[in-house]
Amino acid sequence: MEKQLQQIIDTLKAQQHTISMAESCTGGRVAAAFTAISGASAVFHGSCVTYANEIKHLWLGVSNETLELYGAVSQQCIEEMLAGIQHKASSDYAIAVSGIAGPDGGSAEKPVGTVYIGIRSPSSTAIERCHFEGDRQAVQNAAVVYAMNLLEKNLTKS
Repeated sequence: MEKQLQQIIDTLKAQQHTISMAESCTGGRVAAAFTAISGASAVFHGSCVTYANEIKHLWLGVSNETLELYGAVSQQCIEEMLAGIQHKASSDYAIAVSGIAGPDGGSAEKPVGTVYIGIRSPSSTAIERCHFEGDRQAVQNAAVVYAMNLLEKNLTKS
């Protein structure tokens, strides 16, 4: 993943674009992976780990109505997390992740391993619902890898 992240950073630099992240179930792992790469400071504006719904609302502007109607693990929440972090950090790109890493917290509708991952670029938004297998760490790690793959895919479209 290191080579992929270096390519992403180089592409963002070449485009003179910046990026920010809003994470929940990954607890900052996406930002940590990104900032482990030399040169990230040229494009990385910042990150929020918004684990609690109240913090999603206060820091990112996720509406209480969205949280009540759809929950934090939803496309609607990710849309608002993306808009919130992109606005707060004044970045061109944003990544948002929210899910159920387990081992508890799942339901029939949203079992453990359900994760929504979104990318917002200057021209589009892509949000995907994923289901990852394994323990908590495996779900979190898979979400990080998936987020970077989704970002890479959406960078080439811009």
